[in-house]
Amino acid sequence: MIFRPSHISFALAVLIATVSGLAMVHAEGFDLSPDQSGRIRAEKSEKVIASIPATFKFVRDDTLTVGISVAHPPLSTYATDAKTVVGYDPDFAQLIADILGRKLELVPVAWADWPLGLESGKFDAVISNVGVTEQRKEKFDFSTYRLGLHGFYVKADSPIASIKEPKDIAGLRIITGSGTIQEKILLEWDKQNAAKGLKPVELQYYDDDAVSALAIQSGRADAEFNPNAPQAYRAAIDHKIKLVGTVNAGWPLIADVAITTRKGSGIADSLTAAINELIADGKYAQSLERWKLGPEALDKSRTNPPGLPKI
Repeated sequence: MIFRPSHISFALAVLIATVSGLAMVHAEGFDLSPDQSGRIRAEKSEKVIASIPATFKFVRDDTLTVGISVAHPPLSTYATDAKTVVGYDPDFAQLIADILGRKLELVPVAWADWPLGLESGKFDAVISNVGVTEQRKEKFDFSTYRLGLHGFYVKADSPIASIKEPKDIAGLRIITGSGTIQEKILLEWDKQNAAKGLKPVELQYYDDDAVSALAIQSGRADAEFNPNAPQAYRAAIDHKIKLVGTVNAGWPLIADVAITTRKGSGIADSLTAAINELIADGKYAQSLERWKLGPEALDKSRTNPPGLPKI
């Protein structure tokens, strides 16, 4: 079953709830100030720098230019000055720039526009929660830096304690994104449940996060299943939702998040080496923990690993 809300009164209620909750955004230990004094930094690595092919040309001398979609905290958002980009992805981009001995320039870009911007040479790399897929690998190279986790979140006082396998979603009303990997997982689980005679899941689709949040709090939905990081941020900010299970975005395959570069440009292996140096010296873990993303840590970065197959 699919549910798509269209009640204007519900949307207005969401707007009111959202405005009243904005004061919470800067609480609970997340630094959204423009100066980012607590940002983790790294030393440059001559070994990594020496590995960059002479044929690779950076957009600007002495600078690493990175395309980034400013979307959902804690991955990326605007600071309290409404212009400085902060979050885990900017922090990670800074670490990579440090390893390469370069300044960092972030170029905000709409999600739909990053492929063209990268192909046209507008930036050297994209660091913006891009998952590895076989289709994307036809045009781009990847250096993995984070697990692609999706999380099941429920109301803080919900009796639901765990959602980890198909039978756990039987009969539930679950919010997810239309046309996404997470929707595909839920539909596959529902198919498995139907074969066993279990109750069907009801999928709900909303246009924005505020509507989804109110649906959970009002009891219109039992759970939300979407990328873990933004939901973990919401849980830490207002304590109104809790995590009851995670699933790798590539279920049952692996689908890690990666630095994205132009296909065949030659820099992917160097970036992978940079990430592995950060993992080895602990800077990587420290940066993840700063944004409460420790569960999404990788043990090792890989260049162009198997990605999600074409859907």
